[in-house]
Amino acid sequence: MTKFAAWLNAARLRTLPLSVSGVVVGTALANFYGKNDLLIFVLALLTTICFQVTSNFANDYGDGVKGTDNSDRIGPKRALQSGILTKEELRNGIIISIIISLLLVAAVLFFSFGLENIEYFALFGVLGFLSIWAAIKYTVGESAYGYKGLGDIFVFLFFGLLAVLGSLFLFTKSITVSALLPAFAVGLLSTGVLNLNNLRDFESDKKANKNTMIVKMGFKNGKKYHYTLLLGAFTCMLIFIVLNAQHWYNYIPLVAFVPICIHALKIHKIEEPKLLDPELKKLALSTFLLSVLFYITLIN
Repeated sequence: MTKFAAWLNAARLRTLPLSVSGVVVGTALANFYGKNDLLIFVLALLTTICFQVTSNFANDYGDGVKGTDNSDRIGPKRALQSGILTKEELRNGIIISIIISLLLVAAVLFFSFGLENIEYFALFGVLGFLSIWAAIKYTVGESAYGYKGLGDIFVFLFFGLLAVLGSLFLFTKSITVSALLPAFAVGLLSTGVLNLNNLRDFESDKKANKNTMIVKMGFKNGKKYHYTLLLGAFTCMLIFIVLNAQHWYNYIPLVAFVPICIHALKIHKIEEPKLLDPELKKLALSTFLLSVLFYITLIN
C-alpha cells in the first residue's frame, strides 16, 4: 500500500457523509428561515470534514497505542494496527489536521460574523476548539472519554446539537426552539452509528477495558438502546415536519427512515457482533440521505 493510500485508509472516508449531515440539516433550516450563503456552507462543510479526519487519525492513534486495535477486532484494520503508518507519522498527521481545522474555523467565523460581532466570533472560536479537543480525547490519553462510556453523549452533542444549531446560527445569528427537533434527530442517528460500532466491537472492547456504553449495559440491552435511538430520531423529525410543513413534499425526508426501519429489523435478527459491520455504512448513509432530502425539501 502506498503512503497516500495509507492516509486515505486512516482518514476513513466512509465516515465523512455522516459527519457533514448536521451541517447540511443546519443549512437547510437556515434556508427555511430565509438565509443562505454558499461560501459559509462550503467552509462549514470543509471544517466539519477536517474535524472528522482529525478524530479518525486520533482514534486510530489512541486505540493503536492502547492496544485496543488488535487481532480480536472485527472491523477494518487500522493504519497503526497494521503498521502502514508509524506512531510518529500518525501523530504528525494529527497535528497538521488540527492546524488546518483551526484555519478553517477562523475562515468560517470571519465570513459569518466578521470582526464587528466579536462576541460571536469568540464564542464559536471556543466551540471550535472544544470540537477539536473532543475529536482527539475520544481515545487519546489516560482520560480518554471513549473508554469511560461517554462517547455517546459527546457524539450526540457535537454531531447533533452543535453541528445543526451551530450551522444554523452561522447563517441566521439566532436559534429557534423547533430547530432542536432535527438537531436531536441527527444526534440520535449519529449516536446510533457509534452504538453499532460499539456493538460490533463488544468483545474486543471488553477485553481491552474500553468501557463503552455497550460494555457497561451488555449486548442485548445495547440492541434495545439502538432501537430507542432510531425511534427517537424518527419521532423528532416527524414532529418537526408536522409542525412546519407547508407543502406535501416537506414529508419526503421521512422516506429515509424506510431503510432505517429495514436496518432495525436486521439488527433484531443478528446475534453475532461480527455481522453488524455492514450495518454501520447503511445507517450512516441513511442519515446522510435524510439530511440531503431535508435540505432539498426546505429550499425556498
